Amino acid sequence: MARGGRATTVPTLKTARLALRAMRFADWPGYAALMGSGRAGYMGGPFGVPAAWGMFCADHAQWEFCGSGALMIEDRATGACLGQVGINRGPLFPEPELGWMVWPDAEGRGIAHEAAVALRDWARDVARLDSLVSYVDPANARSCALARRLGAWRDDRAARPDPDDLVFRHFG
Repeated sequence: MARGGRATTVPTLKTARLALRAMRFADWPGYAALMGSGRAGYMGGPFGVPAAWGMFCADHAQWEFCGSGALMIEDRATGACLGQVGINRGPLFPEPELGWMVWPDAEGRGIAHEAAVALRDWARDVARLDSLVSYVDPANARSCALARRLGAWRDDRAARPDPDDLVFRHFG
């Protein structure tokens, strides 16, 4: 793969507890539930079914168009889907963005951290992206704390899709 280029296949990444894998249609109900809830407020939601479906499809399509996209977070022991981690690119993002969301019953177990570390490292070491940031709503204290735990630092000079977002830089 060329530096920052397109992936030829959607990778499967494994950690001690998790498999980060390609999206499946069976993942839609959990995704729709989260995006339709108040928990999506930090991302501009809650979203109705048409908007959530468009986002779900865009998360998947980014692999073909941009060489990165979303991976579902699966518990290796049970096979349960726990959430999503992704690298968002394309016309809506000034730089590649590492994002995460976990279903409510997966919170507080270090799932988002474990998944984000694996995908961040893939972005740097395999995809060889030039930069990686996370755009975070300043009111989302948990995501701000997670970005810092991942070793990211605030970059107040970086471009952002929403002028109110904080930018946490992982590298670049």
